Amino acid sequence: MSVSRTVFHVAQHDPLAAPLLAELAIEYSSRYGRTPGEVHADLTGYSAGHFAPPHGDLLIVVEDGEPVAGGAFQRFDAETAELKRIWTSSAHRRRGLGRFVLEQLEAEIARRGYRRIYLTTGPRQPEAVALYTAAGYTALPRDIVKEVGHVHPFEKYVVAGERSGDTEAVPA
Repeated sequence: MSVSRTVFHVAQHDPLAAPLLAELAIEYSSRYGRTPGEVHADLTGYSAGHFAPPHGDLLIVVEDGEPVAGGAFQRFDAETAELKRIWTSSAHRRRGLGRFVLEQLEAEIARRGYRRIYLTTGPRQPEAVALYTAAGYTALPRDIVKEVGHVHPFEKYVVAGERSGDTEAVPA
């Protein structure tokens, strides 16, 4: 069966992002003991500029008209992009979509001229740790204490301007 997959670059409050962020809020609330409303406010509380060009991006993967996965990055410093909110809809997991989103984000980060990618993931997200480790990210030696507990920082260096994989990008 052939699946039509398209990558859209969107703003944080785009309707394509809404169902993924809503499900992510529910998932995080169940893992970390907060209400979905509190988590959703945290997820969407960034200003629109955080995940917007020229320093950031938010992409949504749509298959057969349905948003199935997404992720974002923002500027961390002049040479570093920070990954945020990589998520696959629960109905579409175990199909490589998380890895696909990560590759799309890495390619866009490299095109924007960043040389390093940084991220943190929570203590109750072992599948995220596995994804980043498998994708060549290096765990940094010191965890960071946040409201959810110790978060795990990772980094990966990229070659600026490098493309890692083909994308079928459609501007929003």
